[in-house]
Amino acid sequence: MSDKTQYLATGRRKNSVARVRMMAGDGKIIINKRKFEDFFPRESHRLIIMQPIELTKLEGKLDIHATVNGGGTSGQAGAVKHGIARALVKMDGVLKAAIKKAGFLTRDPRMRERKKYGRKRARRRFQFTKR
Repeated sequence: MSDKTQYLATGRRKNSVARVRMMAGDGKIIINKRKFEDFFPRESHRLIIMQPIELTKLEGKLDIHATVNGGGTSGQAGAVKHGIARALVKMDGVLKAAIKKAGFLTRDPRMRERKKYGRKRARRRFQFTKR
């Protein structure tokens, strides 16, 4: 991995799409031009994003720049994690087996169910009164 080589990957989760750019560096993570900690104030989301980096033992060795849009914070965190995992595989093919075994390369197919007519939400019905 040379200094200027960048690895690009796309991650998706629910309605969120993350474009991840990864390069050698000192561990800075910037998401939508903001610090990682500012963009994801919730600790659980930060832990989700760090999973593929911790698995490959590359903490503090990579700079990650991501742009993410669509969906909510949980979906965005999942999309960034998916993008990071894909970029790691592009960077070093040897890591693919471990990342795939951990399930980080699989795109989570669960999506939000659409709202149906005659209902409050997708499945929630209006309150029924007998009398």
